[in-house]
Amino acid sequence: MKRLFIVAVIILSRQYISEAQTMQLNDVLNIVQQSYPSLKQYDAQIQELDAAAKGARNWMPPQVSTGLWMTPYNPGLWSGTKADGNMPAQNGMGSYMISAEQMFPKKGYNDANEAYLKAQSSVEKVQKQATLNDLFAAAKKNYCDWIILEKKLAVLADDEKLLQFMITNAETRYKNGLGKISAYYKAKASLGNIESMRLELQNAIIQKRIALNTLMNRDKLTNFSVDTNYVIKDYSAVAIDSTLFYNNRSDIKALDRSIQLSYLKQDIERADLKPQFGVQYAHMFGFGGAPQMFSIMGMVKIPMPWSTRANKANIESLHYQAQALREQKATMANEYTGAIV
Repeated sequence: MKRLFIVAVIILSRQYISEAQTMQLNDVLNIVQQSYPSLKQYDAQIQELDAAAKGARNWMPPQVSTGLWMTPYNPGLWSGTKADGNMPAQNGMGSYMISAEQMFPKKGYNDANEAYLKAQSSVEKVQKQATLNDLFAAAKKNYCDWIILEKKLAVLADDEKLLQFMITNAETRYKNGLGKISAYYKAKASLGNIESMRLELQNAIIQKRIALNTLMNRDKLTNFSVDTNYVIKDYSAVAIDSTLFYNNRSDIKALDRSIQLSYLKQDIERADLKPQFGVQYAHMFGFGGAPQMFSIMGMVKIPMPWSTRANKANIESLHYQAQALREQKATMANEYTGAIV
């Protein structure tokens, strides 16, 4: 009874393997797009940058101060004196002050900063698409390689049938004295080579299945099969030039966005070279009957040559950064063109 149970399990497992799910290429690509971890990482980074862009128009925090103002070291002078004889009354000296100051943001700086922060996520979006294209390319390659392996197995099966016929024929001819035994052994050797090639191809198929399961971010041993009726498109008639890459490749578009970011960052540095204005208000409580007083003052931060060196250096550095990115873009387009031609 136990042996019958084991045999039944083996038969059912073989039936399950033989009835593995057949997945179309589009099904594989959809799962890759939805499940691959690095794509979800890009989504989180895009949301992070978009959230940071909300704080682009930021004000400096107000500065509040309090304490004694123009107060004598001698506490006896704080309270003042009353009128006595010929001496008139005198108010106390010193006061307690509360002050607040606020620097106003530069509109040009905030505009440039907002444009820069909002453009950062666009780079991540294009880089995500470039990564997705690379994943799609890897999935398509493994899928098509698997189809080729399956067709090779089909050819081997046909060759095996032919060799089996040749072996049977050689046995019959040898028994009847019409042929040599060497033909039989040659056919048997060829049959052994076919079996060895079949094992290699089956192992290669297992590797392709593991690769595709990895791209789909699921159990690497999940069993499935490919659709061998897939029609491979022929792109040999498509005209190839650099314009095609500039307009369609996401990694080149990402370089374009990075160049744009360099220019936007330069705008921030230039806006930081302009003066910044503020206001300060102070209120004083006089000691010993002294009147209450106040102070209102305007403030301005004036960029001077010794305080703008970092800004000017950053502007020059960003200029060369944009130039380097443009050269990298031209290099990539040149390599892609050479790889296709």
